[in-house]
Amino acid sequence: MEIQELKVRFVEVFGDTEGELEVFHAPGRVNLIGEHTDYNGGYVFPCALSFGTYAVAKKRSDSMIRFASTNFDLQVSVTLEDITYVQEHDWTNYPKGVIAMFQEKGCELRGFDVLFDGNIPNGAGLSSSASIELVTAVLINELYGCNMEMIDLVKLSQRAENVFAGVNCGIMDQFAVGMGKKDQAMFLNCNTLEYQYTPVVLKDAKLVIANTNKRRGLLDSKYNERRAECENAVQVLQQKLNITALGDLDVDTFEQHKYLIESEVIQKRAAHVVYENQRVKEAVFKLSQGDILGFGKLMDESHISLRDLYEVTGKELDALVEAAWAVEGTIGARMTGAGFGGCTVSIVKEEAVEHFIHQVGEQYKNKTGLTAEFYIAEVGDGAKRV
Repeated sequence: MEIQELKVRFVEVFGDTEGELEVFHAPGRVNLIGEHTDYNGGYVFPCALSFGTYAVAKKRSDSMIRFASTNFDLQVSVTLEDITYVQEHDWTNYPKGVIAMFQEKGCELRGFDVLFDGNIPNGAGLSSSASIELVTAVLINELYGCNMEMIDLVKLSQRAENVFAGVNCGIMDQFAVGMGKKDQAMFLNCNTLEYQYTPVVLKDAKLVIANTNKRRGLLDSKYNERRAECENAVQVLQQKLNITALGDLDVDTFEQHKYLIESEVIQKRAAHVVYENQRVKEAVFKLSQGDILGFGKLMDESHISLRDLYEVTGKELDALVEAAWAVEGTIGARMTGAGFGGCTVSIVKEEAVEHFIHQVGEQYKNKTGLTAEFYIAEVGDGAKRV
């Protein structure tokens, strides 16, 4: 929806109240490589996307906050004195969590009306929740002069998701959404938050995101299970090694000490994290050297590891990736996000993109009965006032 149209919609929803309308935007994100490494203190390589979440807001003089969205029918009104998690409040718990974190920081707030408009496919694993959190954080920071740096808004938004919404996510999603830069990906150490920008120069190729359109029922339970398995691996390895997370290990050290992990399943989980961490470093180097084919090969290896060692792909993601691999002109393809549905990301030669979308879509439908959606992704800026 165009910004002007959104402003009109705002007035329709909230009435023609006094004061100026402010507009903010936060992107979605896609992780190019480095999956399930973030909460293991490892490396990731995400970028912000050009699509995301808009928020049109207006200050109020009282303590009332009214939430509405063009994407959902649910509208919620709360006061600043009563910011609590309420299951029936559904999606508004994300912005409410951010408000709660600002209150925790002692930032003096007043009420506001806000209309959200998102064009991130819901449940696709492109970080719609982090996008809502960051657009809310930037909005509050700007409207009420809280003077926080973007990195602090990123940490505050992650804390909102962990503490308020009860989702035990790592920092990557909020970081990519907040710190994104046009045409750049971020090589991020999730343990130290050290990062560097790397230009995403794909020459005559495009980034294509494919959405499985599978509702992800398994996700939370399996995500927490994988975290527990990785924590178990760390505890066992600590008998001999001075580490705090799997991200602290290089491949050689892991290979020498993996015998300590008696459970075959837990050893597989740890192996994925250690080797995936290594792949991220190699991938960033290859991209910086302009070696797109080498980058693509590492994407393929990442998917195989997520399928066979970490076991978070599922038949839909595997069907999409295998169909992508079969198309001439595909440089690399893998699942992206937490898994069990959501999206794949592929690098495809420009002249093959149309054929890729047709061929992969057809193969996927034949295999799963589901219709995939495709997006040619542009790498965009992080969260900001528009």
